[in-house]
Amino acid sequence: MTLQCQALLETLAGEPLPEWECFARDVRQRRLSAGETLFHADQAWPWLAVVRSGVAKLVYPREDGGERIKSFIAEGGFFASLAALSPRGRTTFAAVAMTELAVEQIPYVALREFGDRHIAWQRALRVGIERYGARKEKRERELLTLTPEQRYCRFIAEEPALAARIPQKDLALYLGITPVALSRIRGRLQRTRT
Repeated sequence: MTLQCQALLETLAGEPLPEWECFARDVRQRRLSAGETLFHADQAWPWLAVVRSGVAKLVYPREDGGERIKSFIAEGGFFASLAALSPRGRTTFAAVAMTELAVEQIPYVALREFGDRHIAWQRALRVGIERYGARKEKRERELLTLTPEQRYCRFIAEEPALAARIPQKDLALYLGITPVALSRIRGRLQRTRT
């Protein structure tokens, strides 16, 4: 079976990766049902996850029992808790399957080891971290500078296929608003279009 992570990592590296067969032996494939948790917050989980199929939501638990959704990751996307990648690190958020989810788990220690041996692996790591950082910076900028309505419109415009797969209550949590507020925004936008 071809691994999704090979296509991703070789795209990031810009070339085929040396010793791929050796590396691939450490990749784990996981299947989760909708609602299952891949990892919880405050857990040791030193892996990079690549989504093969389905959608995962990355969730910060709140002290009041609620949650805030930091992001949605669909097919071909990747994620990790950077805090958990350091020795004795712990995750700061949870990863939950929104749909049936298939992921490939890559041990971060293997990525580092191959990066120490090959420049192509180093490039894959560097470019991956740059893309991850750019994604996080974009999200932060949107939360700090856009209104909820602007965030909603941008998400719908940039991710229409993903938006169609996400329940409205989860989209509201991602936007940082209540489901009622999202319903009002959608109603207002619909009235202005007619």
